[in-house]
Amino acid sequence: MKFSLSISRAWLAAMAALWMSSGGLLAVDKPTASPQTWQEDASAHAQLLSRVKWTPVAGTLPNRSGGFFEAGKEYTGVPYSSVRSEGRYIGFDIGLRTFLAAVENPQSVLYTENLTGKVSNAAAYYGMVCSSYTSYALGCGIWEVSRRYGPEISGGITLVESQSAEAAQVGDVIYTPHATETSGSHVEMVTAVTKDDLGRVISVRIEESRPPTTATTERSAAAFNKHLSSRNKQLFRITDREAWRGTNRSEPLLFPNYEADAMPPKINRSLLLDLGDWVPYQKGKPVKFHVMDRDKLGVESLVIQRGGKAVEEIALDGPGVHERTFETCGDYTAHVIHKDGSQSQACEFAVCDLDLRLPSDNVPMAGGWQVGFGSENMKVIAVYLWNSADSYGRHPLFLTEEQQRAGSLTIPAGLLKKPGKLQVWLIGEHPLGRLKLRKDITMIP
Repeated sequence: MKFSLSISRAWLAAMAALWMSSGGLLAVDKPTASPQTWQEDASAHAQLLSRVKWTPVAGTLPNRSGGFFEAGKEYTGVPYSSVRSEGRYIGFDIGLRTFLAAVENPQSVLYTENLTGKVSNAAAYYGMVCSSYTSYALGCGIWEVSRRYGPEISGGITLVESQSAEAAQVGDVIYTPHATETSGSHVEMVTAVTKDDLGRVISVRIEESRPPTTATTERSAAAFNKHLSSRNKQLFRITDREAWRGTNRSEPLLFPNYEADAMPPKINRSLLLDLGDWVPYQKGKPVKFHVMDRDKLGVESLVIQRGGKAVEEIALDGPGVHERTFETCGDYTAHVIHKDGSQSQACEFAVCDLDLRLPSDNVPMAGGWQVGFGSENMKVIAVYLWNSADSYGRHPLFLTEEQQRAGSLTIPAGLLKKPGKLQVWLIGEHPLGRLKLRKDITMIP
């Protein structure tokens, strides 16, 4: 079920403050929503990810800056990692609470998986990059590439006439162009502009995702102007967000789920999964249950249920990791029975399946060929095309109800510009998160 997104900036700000003051779920009355601009929403959304505090429990969480995050040290902002199709983007593929649960499990994928050297610009299995962070803030259904924030790529966005702090507004983006055709670009967001009583700009706050974590920088007007003049940076303004987003809107989808991300989760102290908690698994992939018993209550058994009915009860003689593989899709829970007979908090996970079918031979670059798909216990929402030969060739194709019923999509003519290897990602959505299934095909002229 989709949470309502009509929440006030005050509510989001309050919840962001709670992230920094509490690791548990607090009983807070939600204030009445007040009118606000989408720019104010974007600023509040950005802070959900840039203000969150977390502490690694092991020293093996890879850091995009090199090495690893330090165990026992508190960090602010989610980690930088271009997870691509191999890992999961925080906010889009998983909710913030899933990342925070994974952080608390020393046997989670955050500590046992390392994408460094396997995926360019990646490190941790869960992460964000500059463009996914800004896309999350701006209410996109999936991440946009940073070049879509630049000149002459999209409608609804324009270069700010005066490239200065005095002209900056909340919701503006700063685009740093790529140095070469194959190199990366960068995007930052203006989330606050402070003025004096005479209306003169005192400072500008910029938020961004960069190694090692998201960052918040408050610059004086002079420092902002100096920053803007470096590396050919350009200040852009989204003048028509609906035109700029097009079909890539979060409102019809389950994620991003800003209200859920704003609520500090109660992390299970007895049991966590290798992917965290509140998370979907691909059918046939192993699920690792880490019985931790952090409060030393003693453990008697691990109970796994599907749809409220017991699937298996595993006798325990102490903490440890237990691996199971599930071939039946559905919504699952797992909990521990303690020595005194009490029941732990339950972990929630789903087992889902995605099926992606591509032509058996090469396909024409001009389009007109079909992608077939299917799913179980989740809804297919998009087909994402990644043209390895074209740095601008990133195309999310959101599915209509008719295409979802038919289980097929015809690739539009003229969409793809260069021949070569094409990555085709199928993206499915469940209330607990998203899964991606990737297959590659070769395009010919």
